[in-house]
This record gives sequence, structure tokens and C-alpha cells, in this order.
Amino acid sequence: MRAVIQRVSRAAITIEGVLKCSIGEGLLVFLGIEEADTPEDIAWLSAKIVNLRIFNDGEGVMNLSLLQTGGELVLVSQFTLFASTKKGNRPSYIRAGRPETALALYETMIGRLEANLGKRIFTGSFGADMKIELLNDGPVTIWMDTKNKE
Repeated sequence: MRAVIQRVSRAAITIEGVLKCSIGEGLLVFLGIEEADTPEDIAWLSAKIVNLRIFNDGEGVMNLSLLQTGGELVLVSQFTLFASTKKGNRPSYIRAGRPETALALYETMIGRLEANLGKRIFTGSFGADMKIELLNDGPVTIWMDTKNKE
């Protein structure tokens, strides 16, 4: 499971010209799921996301987590995070989870994030062609992979 986590001042998702959701200060998380992912990956990644100390404290130091700030979170499924560009110029997505597997894990991740945060999160629509607008704050962008926990 891979995630690109962006600290944002605001973010919004539009699908077919209709606003699906928007958030203020918080996190926009792009989530890539592969067949090998497990509930343990979800538990680890969810805990990391809500507890990452990447929000500024009163002294301007990144010392607070989303859980501490009460910020919002929007989660977007993005199979292209498993793009392989090793060979040729057309990416291969062979490692990305099949839709039936990925959707179940995506929904489990939504529930886990909501439980960890103690509130509802916002989401894109699985498999939809989405337009995503964001104002990256910092910029702060962090990449995580549950199979390579650095």
C-alpha cells in the first residue's frame, strides 16, 4: 500500500462537473493499493497518517498531527501510484490491485481512518475520473509505502 500525503490549506474533488467534496486545512491522501496488501498494512498506514507531526505548532515548528489539530482529511484511491516505468515509456500497472480487491481495502481504510480520527473523512469516488484541486501548504508532501517502512 502506498500513500502520497499532502498537507493542504484546502482541497476539492469534482466529478463530471459536480463538487463531490471539499476540505479546509488538513490532509489530501492519495492511496495506491496492491493485491498483496493486508489489514495490517491498513492499520499501520492509517495510524501513521493521523499521527504524522507535520502541522505547525504556535512557534511555527512542524510538531502537531492531524489528530491534534482537528483538521480534515480527504482520501483518494489512485492505482497509478503503482506505475512501473522500468521498461519503455508506457507505465505498467500490473502491481495495482484488481478493482474488486482494491475497493474492499479502500473501504476498510476509510473506516479505519474515521475510527482513528474519531470523525468522518471525505473521499473521492473509487474508479471515477476526478478533478482534484489543492493548495499544498508548505509545501509538505510525504510518500509512504507499507512494504518499505523507512
